[in-house]
This record gives sequence, C-alpha cells and structure tokens, in this order.
Amino acid sequence: AAVGGAGGRASTMGGKNERFQEREKERDVRTSNIIAAKSVADAIRTSLGPRGMDKMIQAGKGEVIITNDGATILSHMQVFHPTAKMLVELSRSQDIEAGDGTTSVCVLAGSLLDQCGLLLAKGIHPTAITEAFGKCVTKAEEILESVAVPLRLDDRDSLIKAATTSLSSKVIAQHSDTLAPLAVDAVLGVTDTEVDTNVDLSKIKVVKALGGTTEDTELVRGLVFTKKASHVAGALTRVAGAKIGLIQFCLSAPKTDMENSVVVSEYSAMDRILREERKYILKMCKKIQKSGCNVLLIQKSILRDAVNDLSLHFLAKLKILVVKDIERDEIEFISQTLGCQPVAHVDSFTADKLGSADLVEETSVGPSTRVVKITGVANPGRTISMLVRGSNALVLDEAHRSLHDAL
Repeated sequence: AAVGGAGGRASTMGGKNERFQEREKERDVRTSNIIAAKSVADAIRTSLGPRGMDKMIQAGKGEVIITNDGATILSHMQVFHPTAKMLVELSRSQDIEAGDGTTSVCVLAGSLLDQCGLLLAKGIHPTAITEAFGKCVTKAEEILESVAVPLRLDDRDSLIKAATTSLSSKVIAQHSDTLAPLAVDAVLGVTDTEVDTNVDLSKIKVVKALGGTTEDTELVRGLVFTKKASHVAGALTRVAGAKIGLIQFCLSAPKTDMENSVVVSEYSAMDRILREERKYILKMCKKIQKSGCNVLLIQKSILRDAVNDLSLHFLAKLKILVVKDIERDEIEFISQTLGCQPVAHVDSFTADKLGSADLVEETSVGPSTRVVKITGVANPGRTISMLVRGSNALVLDEAHRSLHDAL
C-alpha cells in the first residue's frame, strides 16, 4: 500500500510538471511572437512622420535604395519569423488598400502587441485580451466616423491638401507644391465625380525618365513610352494626325519549329530564300500602310525578334513611325487610351482597328534619354500618363514611390 501511494504521488507530480512545462512553452511562444513584431516595428519607427529619417538599404545585388516608405523598407528586409512576416504582409496590404500609412500601421500593431505582453504578465488570459480588442475595434470605428471630415471628389483644394500631407514626410517633400496638384489632377482626370465613389489607379500610368529635375514632372493626357522611335533609314520621329496601329504579330520572316531546320545546298536556293523573305515582309508592310496606319506600336516577342531591320527599312520608306518592344502588360492600357484594338494577325489589320491622336513625336528629356509622346487623343478612355523626372536613379525611384502614395 505504501509503495502504491508513493507511485500515485509520483505520477501526480509528473503530471503537474508536464502541465507546468506546457504553460511555460505557451508563454515562451507568445513572448517570442511579441518580440518579433516589436522588432519589426522598432526598425521602421524612426522613419515615421515629417521628422522621420530616411533609410539607406543595400539590396542583394548591390543596388542602393534611399526611402522612408514603410512598405519599401519592409519588402527589402530579410524576415524569417512568422509573426514578423505577418507585419510585412500587413504593410503590403495597407499599401494596396490605401497607398499610404504603411509605416503607421506596423508601428501601431507593434505597440499594441507590446501592451499585450504587459497584460499577459499580469495573468490576464489571452482570450480575454482578444475579446477586449474586438470591442476596442468597434469603438475605434465609431470615433473615427465621428471625427471624419466628409470630402467631395470635386473639392480640388481639399484633395491637394491631403496629397501634400502625404508627400510632406518624403525625400521630395520640397517639391510637394508641384507634385500634389499633378496627383490630384491625375485622379480627377480618370474619375467621373458624379458617379464614381472610388478611383481605379490602374488607369493612371506613371512613367520614369532620367534627366531634368522632379519639378519637370508633367501630366500627359495620352501615352508616354520610354523608348526611342525607330531611326532606320531616316525614319520619321514626328507624325501629326496620327492613325495608330497596335500589333502582336512578328514583322519578320517565319521560322521553322525548334526540331526542324532548312538545308541550303546551292547559292541560287539561298538567293531565292532571301528574295521570298523580302517579298513576304514587303507584302505585310504594304498591308499595314493600306489600312491608313502611319504610327505602328509593336509588342515585344519572347520567342524571336518581333521586327527585323528589313521590316523597319520598308516601314520607314512607307512613312510609318515605329515604336517597338512594347511590353505585354502595357497592351490593355494602350488599347483603353487610344481606342485601338491589338491585332494578332496581319490579315486582321484593318482601318477600324486603328486609334487616332493629334500628335506623336519623339522628344529629348535628358542628355541620353528620349521618350515618345502621344498627345491629343481623339477619344480618351479616361486614362492619364504621368512622366516623372529626376536627376538620378535614387531621386527618380523615390519620386515614383511618393507619387504612388499621393495618388
């Protein structure tokens, strides 16, 4: 009996030790989570507000970034702890949803979790803290609604003040008088103030061009390409009364499949191949000219050259301005802006697929930077382009990020 009693006490003590260890483990996990979140918040806390400092980040490939944008800083941090990763995702979600406040939301989350640590140390159960936070959220929403100021999208002055506030803590804060009105005009330009309650920022395309100063940033009611027009054989660089075509097929001779090859055994056969190639390409170029097109935008091809020198030569002779290497993700914006339709085959290239504009011209915006502008679009599809300028890559990138926040 004595042995049995001792064994019972031993098993009871063992069970208590296991429960104690489990509670300690839970406490350690919570503490670890709070410390990780607080570390992320503390890392970007000093960049908050108009007196906040900028961070210099050296990325993996050696490039240097100078910014105080919370989402940008966190996206370049190597974070491994799951809770710290949640704060990075929180910042990214805030950037997508509101565009600004990415630093504030992380600092606020870190501070709340820090206070949770104090409550847990006093013995308050985590469930009770969670329920209390739920009640606080409801109350906070009521308070925010009560202090919120109603704003109309046609109240330009108030919108400029809001955009200026967003820019006041940025590296380019001294240029906020220039950039804030541009941001507001861009938003108003793509919004129907009578109907819309929200703004689709995908209708605003921000294009970066190295050269000049941030004050040279401009709004373009049309399109801007950071590419040169084709200069083959004295090709055009300016076209008034433009009829614009957008093609997704290659203006070059067809190639064999990967597994096949063409064997040429004599010179006459080679000469015949070259003649047929010239004839094939010239036929396509004349088909494009016949539709009335005098400006051609060519989508970039990943399999082979979308256009070769021979095609560019023929198009130049036919007085057609060419802009090549258009990215696939730009096609929808271009179509919406110009009212043209992308054409996947030369046989489908007809006049009704063309867009129109008053002027297409290549202009210089810096010592070695040229852009192509399309202005005076006949039926703009409520889209706007912003050409951002900067004296160097660091300033240019930060101006781009700051404009995104202002928008």
